[in-house]
Amino acid sequence: MATRESTMTNERLDEFMEAWNAHDVERIVSFFAHDCAFHASVGPELMGATYIGKEEVRRGVAAFFERYPDGRFEDATAFVAGDRGASEWTFVASGPDGVEIATRGCDLFAFDGDLIRTKNAFRKARPG
Repeated sequence: MATRESTMTNERLDEFMEAWNAHDVERIVSFFAHDCAFHASVGPELMGATYIGKEEVRRGVAAFFERYPDGRFEDATAFVAGDRGASEWTFVASGPDGVEIATRGCDLFAFDGDLIRTKNAFRKARPG
């Protein structure tokens, strides 16, 4: 399927990040194109866990919130450059032992119109 010229804006990408902090699965999924891909920052493959299509993305986002019920993205900044974009953030959540963890990361995006075609997440890991 051919992609449309990007009409994504910095403000719309900021709204997408706000939806993650609201833990609003349906709102998050509404930002994705019909034939989309979400590559999580962790998973069994080199690209992390990969979710293809809106139903799979919905499942992946819901699983993320199940794992991190109090998770939030802080210090988030995002930008759009044509049909690509990126965001940087600090993810903060309680670990399995109840101790707060913080991880720096980023997302790389490809857009189709004002929708997200691909979200590819990366994070920095501390040794240990």
